Amino acid sequence: MLIQCKSFYFALSSNVCIRYKKSNVIYSLIFKQQCMKLKSLLFITVVFATVAARAQDASDTSKVRSLEIYGFAQTDIGYNANQINPAWSDALRITKLPSYKDQFAPDGQVFFGVRQSRFGVKGYTQTGLGELKTVFEFDMWGTGADEGQTTMRPRNFYGELGRVLVGQANSPFMDGDVWPNSAEYWGPSGMVFYRNVQIRYAALQGKNELFIALERPGTSADKGTIETPDEGGLGSVKAQLSLPDFSAHFKRTGDWGHVQLGGMLRQLKWVNTDPNGNKDLNGHVTGWGLNLSGVINLNKSNILRASYVYGEGVENYMQDAPVDVGTEFNSSNIVVGKALPVSGILAFLDHYWNPKWCTAIGYSSVHITNTKYGSPDAYKNGQYALANISVTPVKNVWMVAEVQWGERQNFSDGFSSNATKVQFSFKYSFGHVFYKNKNE
Repeated sequence: MLIQCKSFYFALSSNVCIRYKKSNVIYSLIFKQQCMKLKSLLFITVVFATVAARAQDASDTSKVRSLEIYGFAQTDIGYNANQINPAWSDALRITKLPSYKDQFAPDGQVFFGVRQSRFGVKGYTQTGLGELKTVFEFDMWGTGADEGQTTMRPRNFYGELGRVLVGQANSPFMDGDVWPNSAEYWGPSGMVFYRNVQIRYAALQGKNELFIALERPGTSADKGTIETPDEGGLGSVKAQLSLPDFSAHFKRTGDWGHVQLGGMLRQLKWVNTDPNGNKDLNGHVTGWGLNLSGVINLNKSNILRASYVYGEGVENYMQDAPVDVGTEFNSSNIVVGKALPVSGILAFLDHYWNPKWCTAIGYSSVHITNTKYGSPDAYKNGQYALANISVTPVKNVWMVAEVQWGERQNFSDGFSSNATKVQFSFKYSFGHVFYKNKNE
């Protein structure tokens, strides 16, 4: 029996023959049926068809495709001289430091981990509307229900066709390039850093870049609730996310580096879901923020990374700030919400001693202005600093020794906690492009 599918021929008899015809040349694979299992046959058929199809597509430059895999395996080893939430022992997340004495006692803990390891795939396909880029990327840093676990965590999942991107990617409100050259996972507390599901349009590209996006709305706690006093009895008050967040940035790039101004505008709305409850508890506030950032090439050996952010109700987009909305009482003694002001600074210097050796040093802080009805142990200030020295002894291998320090300050009870950590990290990167147009 002979089955034809475009340029493929499948001959089924006592043997199995797969043939591919191109330019009057026939390529054949012959298999003994009695020596093969069905799964093996199907697997080899798919592989042969894929290779042949790739060869056929390569002959047509209008259908050029490429597939890139990339990632790294990273091991972190270190010692925390103080206390931190055990689920975050291998990172310095300031909000996870103790909010009262000996909350995570005892002091001193060694940590080993591979959770920063990452894997990603990028696909490129030419279409009638331009190049289609698709990204699928994850690391192993469990959060949420998987907090503290070594398990898959989505990072970037999106498709980008021409000027339009749809999926999970960096918010235009952030500037990922100000991230320091460090080994610590969570990063500076005072920077905007949030990957979000969005629809983004690139109005300008190149040296002048203008991105505009509608983003998935949410709250810092990701539980649909707002902060309330314990005695408020407002468990039935829930967030109502009825409008997307609006974000944008303008970025100017040159040989000297770049400067970027990002903006955020969002509605934070809540309703009392108790059918017999007080509807005066319903309300909304407007969240907004501005983020000025830049990376400046001071000279051949020094790079400055810096940012300043200020806003109200944008804690969800900060690297480490827990609450967007606090509570107050109006003249009728009814609880109302208030978008909490937040500010953050970041300044880091990368100094390259030579092409292989580098030192990063810097400081970051975040400050939240709580309402007077906030919990006394609520998070108010976070400070973060580090210094390291790293080396790339050979291509794709990076090793670093790093000292980190962080401090948490509560809102009004006077308590503060800090952590000093030493970390050694070893990263082994890989990447391969399976096919790419020679003209690219």
